[in-house]
Amino acid sequence: MIEAVGLTKRYGDKTAVYNLSFQVRPGAVTGFLGPNGSGKSTTMRMVLGLDNPTSGTVTIGGYPYRKLPNAPRQVGALLDAKAVHGGRSARAHLLSLAQLSGIPARRVDEVLGVVGLQEVARKRSKGFSLGMGQRLGIAAALLGDPQVLLFDEPVNGLDPEGILWVRNLMKALAAEGRTVFVSSHLMSEMALTADHLIVIGRGQLLADMSVKDFISANSADFARVRTPDSEPQLREKLSAALTEAGGHVLPEQDGALRVTGLPLPRISDLAHEADVRLWELSPHQASLEEAYMRMTQGVVDYRSTIDQKAGLQQQLPPGAQPPMPVPGQGQPGWYAPPPPQQGGQPFGMPAGPSGPYGGAPAGPYGAPGAVGHPNPYAAPAAPPVQAAPPAPVPQPQAAQEQPPAAPASAPADKTQPEDAR
Repeated sequence: MIEAVGLTKRYGDKTAVYNLSFQVRPGAVTGFLGPNGSGKSTTMRMVLGLDNPTSGTVTIGGYPYRKLPNAPRQVGALLDAKAVHGGRSARAHLLSLAQLSGIPARRVDEVLGVVGLQEVARKRSKGFSLGMGQRLGIAAALLGDPQVLLFDEPVNGLDPEGILWVRNLMKALAAEGRTVFVSSHLMSEMALTADHLIVIGRGQLLADMSVKDFISANSADFARVRTPDSEPQLREKLSAALTEAGGHVLPEQDGALRVTGLPLPRISDLAHEADVRLWELSPHQASLEEAYMRMTQGVVDYRSTIDQKAGLQQQLPPGAQPPMPVPGQGQPGWYAPPPPQQGGQPFGMPAGPSGPYGGAPAGPYGAPGAVGHPNPYAAPAAPPVQAAPPAPVPQPQAAQEQPPAAPASAPADKTQPEDAR
């Protein structure tokens, strides 16, 4: 078990962690959450004895890390996946750690297989990708088969399969009775992995509770109600009935209603009594991300602003139409829709014989050109130059009177005089 009591760390006049007290118990995955600069990494470094606290204590199993006998056999940690000599292979790196801790060499090959690096075990780590470096760091943490494990952003750089593997690994380690302490910024992943949460902001404790209790304490459940879009008077009628019954009604961007203060059966009864048809009546429970954002909105140090693009926006050419606004663009949760697919043609281009793709004529690099969407910044094309008609060639008088007869299969020459035909 990890236990911190009154933990404080100052760097000059800056306080990174202040009076922090918590416990990380075995048998569960404990998530460590907080905004950037909140003191998560500093706290983990003090747990591992890499930084000395200004005041307070932190122990592992009742002992400070530096007083644990053969600490690498009892505590495994991944704080920085890049802390590897680039000239060493993955196996050589783990083998040097094993020799320092008295761990048999066969354990190196075991953990390489656990993290899936056995095929690149003899390659230099400087050529590893970010995800491969994360796997190597996890292998180093598992090397001594420890009972206490600390991971700082373990899924950073991993693909979806790797993230699922880390999630299952954390749960399996906790199920064996180990203490698992994980720091991450991925709220969706923490919701699926963690059993308990410790949340800090600006170095101070904000929450120490289970995931379920954290969501319930920092969010409000609501019901989403939708009436037929073609009959807006029904929405107004239902909104009045719900408000009169003690509910709190807020309109949403898509025309639905967000209702709090009334259970779903009561909302259904009120709609039935008001003779209002419902297209949707569904419960909504806040996610871990929503609850986290609500709790930490006042302790975020770095906030972005809207890019005004002052002086950088180009004016449209004369006659060009401004782009139409996209409904919902710029709102939270909005994503650009995928390009339309019509008839199997790429980007919804009409099928036709012209162009190499059977659609629009080819563009400058062989790709189909845009249909109906001219480039407003392209230079106007020069008008085609009309070539002068060729001057008539004088023919001998005899040739004009007696032209040669055309073949039977050739069409008549309409340029010759009427008497010649």
